[in-house]
Amino acid sequence: MENGVFLVILVGAAAFALFIFVNYIRVVPQNEAYVVERLGKYSGTLLSGFHILIPFIDKVAYKHTLKEQVIDVPSQICITRDNISVEVDGVLYMTVMDPQKASYGINNYYFAAIQIAQTTMRSVIGKLELDRTFEERESINADIINAVDKASAPWGIKVNRYEVKNITPPQSIKDAMEKQMRAEREKRALIAESEGDKMAKINRAEGDKQARINIAEGERQQLINVSEGEKQRRINEAEGRAQEITLVAEATAAALTRVGAAIQTHGGQDAVSLRIVESYLTEFGKLAKTNNSLIIPNNVVDLASVVAVGKQVLSAGRQEAAPPPKTKP
Repeated sequence: MENGVFLVILVGAAAFALFIFVNYIRVVPQNEAYVVERLGKYSGTLLSGFHILIPFIDKVAYKHTLKEQVIDVPSQICITRDNISVEVDGVLYMTVMDPQKASYGINNYYFAAIQIAQTTMRSVIGKLELDRTFEERESINADIINAVDKASAPWGIKVNRYEVKNITPPQSIKDAMEKQMRAEREKRALIAESEGDKMAKINRAEGDKQARINIAEGERQQLINVSEGEKQRRINEAEGRAQEITLVAEATAAALTRVGAAIQTHGGQDAVSLRIVESYLTEFGKLAKTNNSLIIPNNVVDLASVVAVGKQVLSAGRQEAAPPPKTKP
């Protein structure tokens, strides 16, 4: 009997110890916080680690995570400034900074944050026209963050950021927007095509102008080259004629010199006389072959007079060419 009572007491003690261990010995995980109440009043906040509570006096009233939390803000209907109904949803990122305020400052900070985000969203969208709602996402996000963060400060909540996920207008507005965008794209295409045609015409005109300039420049250069060639040709011809005249003059002078020297030899004067007669007869024969009218002198056949005249000319030339006589001192 005594052994049975002892066994019952032992089992009861073990059950009590297990109850105490389960309910009053707590291990708090990392990035979590437990709010402890003692006799119904806030006692403290347990952070990560091992903790022992006073049995039947302390209890864990609230558990909070200190990680950044992602809250999906449900879609809602908002009316824009130009009276267009759009469906808007978003995502809210927030962190519990003070577990005590999060436990006693508000009943449900999740629900409160979502409601503030939705009401602020309706207010911000109502100030914008439909076209600007797609362009002002950053300003919409900033306004909602400011509003929710200001309202959640007494709750120990910090709002990190808010992102608008979707802005969905009615189907009729979508169709109108698609038509508008299609018309705008067609307009840009026509403008781009006209600009391209304009640039093509300008380029062709510039090309034609440059081609004409190049042709004119080529013709001018060709004329310059031709004139330079003609000028050089004439210079060469003039130089050739000058050299020819010089050579003829030099040859004539040399011939005359040799003739003069030959005259001074024995029989030279007779040879000259014979040469004069031959030349006279040759030239006179040439005149007779032509159809010219001639006036013939009476003594045309007087060869002796011709020879005498030639000799007189030669004698006069020798006297002019002879050096002056030297005078004695």
